[in-house]
Amino acid sequence: MLQAGIVGLPNVGKSTLFNALTAQESALAANYPFATIEPNIGVVAVPDERLEPLAKIVKTSTIVPAAVEFVDIAGLVRGASKGEGLGNQFLANIRETDAVIQVVRCFEDENIIHVEGSVNPIRDIETIQIELALADLASVEKRREKASRSAKSGDKIAKAEIEVLDKIQPVLEEGRPARAAELSKEEKAIAKQFFLLTMKPTIYAANVDEETLANTGANSHVKAVKEHAAQENAEVVVICAKLEAELVALEEAERAEFLKDVGVDSSGVDKLIKSAYKMLGLMSFLTAGEKEVRAWTIPVGTKAPQAAGEIHSDIERGFIRAEIVSYNDLISAGSNAAAREKGLTRLEGKEYVMQEGDIVNFRFNV
Repeated sequence: MLQAGIVGLPNVGKSTLFNALTAQESALAANYPFATIEPNIGVVAVPDERLEPLAKIVKTSTIVPAAVEFVDIAGLVRGASKGEGLGNQFLANIRETDAVIQVVRCFEDENIIHVEGSVNPIRDIETIQIELALADLASVEKRREKASRSAKSGDKIAKAEIEVLDKIQPVLEEGRPARAAELSKEEKAIAKQFFLLTMKPTIYAANVDEETLANTGANSHVKAVKEHAAQENAEVVVICAKLEAELVALEEAERAEFLKDVGVDSSGVDKLIKSAYKMLGLMSFLTAGEKEVRAWTIPVGTKAPQAAGEIHSDIERGFIRAEIVSYNDLISAGSNAAAREKGLTRLEGKEYVMQEGDIVNFRFNV
């Protein structure tokens, strides 16, 4: 399962957010640096509003959503790239993840210590960026040495690598992430093989207080984070980690009412989970029957036989056709039988590329 790592400076709300994401209190939330030492890992259900209506149509009470894994990683401080604090462990933990969610403190509270002594989200972002960029620079230099030796013997792949490294290295030397480098699709594919920390897709979770949640446009810290993210191909999700952690104890109806009272229409955690799922390059296809309604996770661009293999390897091996109806068509028809009668169901073969929300019945023979 692909992982999204939750990172940030100490005391910015990482563990509080992790608790809210995983609907538990397994991550120690404390008002001092390095409260998290070993990374906490949680498998989180991906919110999907389509599953309950489908369950009503096929008359089942069993719903299985898609899932994504989140990792709460120890806080980072200046000098991490040289081993300061828990730097070496932090870098090793983040290297194992597939995407990064950086929690950025965008609220003032004199009762919560800030490791730098004041609230400044751009400084905090740059602190982590510089440490990751320094670690990546060391990796780039080693890669360049290896590629240079191969290029001398006429290795075309090595020459292509050097051309990409020539574009990435100056960006890193400026303290910016490698993902900010202007690369073609082919060059990005080459860069992916370098396993650079700053090439990982990133979401900034702007952690605000409850008072400003309904009017985040007035929060100068959030505005600054959004402007910064726009320059480096990153996404921003505004969230109040403290509020979200409190919502965990409420029933769904109470939760909706609580959010309404503070002036928002949906949970920031739900938005963050969906954004992380999409950022990891994942999508869902659906199956719906009397036994269960389930969302299955596949990479974007997956073809029908490989999607079938997510259910069972025998279905992929004996794949014949995929019987598909779109979610909206099935809901409007009211049943699978009605959808077939109206010609809304279609048969697709081995080359069909799955689309988000396809409802599928695989035909196979083994």
